[in-house]
Amino acid sequence: MEGSMTKIPLLVIAGPTASGKTALSVELAKIYGGEVVSADSMQIYKGLSIATAKPTEEEMQGIPHHLIDFLTPDKPFSVADYVSLAGKTVRDIYSQGKLPIVCGGTGLYISSLINNIIFDDTGSDPSVRARLEGIAGSEGNHALWLRLEKIDPETAQKVHENNLPRVIRALEVFETTGVPLSRHKINSRREGSPYDACIIGLTASDRQFLYDRINKRVDIMIEKGLVEECRSVYLNGTLATACQAIGYKELIPYFEEKCSLEACIDKIKQETRHYAKRQLTWFRRVDNISWVEIDKFDDLKKIIENVQNTVAKSKIMCYNIS
Repeated sequence: MEGSMTKIPLLVIAGPTASGKTALSVELAKIYGGEVVSADSMQIYKGLSIATAKPTEEEMQGIPHHLIDFLTPDKPFSVADYVSLAGKTVRDIYSQGKLPIVCGGTGLYISSLINNIIFDDTGSDPSVRARLEGIAGSEGNHALWLRLEKIDPETAQKVHENNLPRVIRALEVFETTGVPLSRHKINSRREGSPYDACIIGLTASDRQFLYDRINKRVDIMIEKGLVEECRSVYLNGTLATACQAIGYKELIPYFEEKCSLEACIDKIKQETRHYAKRQLTWFRRVDNISWVEIDKFDDLKKIIENVQNTVAKSKIMCYNIS
């Protein structure tokens, strides 16, 4: 690769859960001489392996994977932390003459990294946050949202009133800095992106095809020990973080003998399908994404060939990655 280029080539494999991102990224890493940078908000945590579908050593096939299994569940990790750490990792991979391949389904992580979002110190005040939470408790979420609409209508239009943490955060930012959150976000894009990114999005023309893959994946997770893993998390008190990942909280009724295991497994499948739908909605808003409908190909080899054709037409080929 030519170090004189001003931007870093970046191959991004995005899409919903169970769409085959891991297998595809590994094969592409072998073809282009790359390393994988995870963009999954739950795979970062140690011990939460089966439910988060962390790639196994066998699945990684010797390809280095970064930002997986490095943080204990009691530690906070924000999108700003991800952009900082992933950016450093991408630069390190590229400096070694390899292609950074970002792979994952957390859209906010991917978009923030690609767009080089700069997270200003927008201020934090626990007392302000506590007071706003008290107002929500006494006057209701709608009353708090109306306050946000008055001082920052742009943010209010994008945040549902029942998304209380985001409403409170937006109000907190305004009260501590005097600047609306929407203005901070405009400022955050001022430096431009340091990447030439080729973004591949995996989807399916037949939604049921994807849903069937999700149902099958959950069944495989159960066979691998998902219930036992979740029980351990439940008993060890790390549930607060784990509950952000589908597969943990849905099993609590079974542990508490309030629901059958079969019903809880069905709930996991349902919530995973809903999550996949939200992921697809997010990625459809991403600019310059090239979609690959996985149900139109007989096997992974043909998907790889399709992706290679897209990569060949992208700017990243200027870096002599193949």
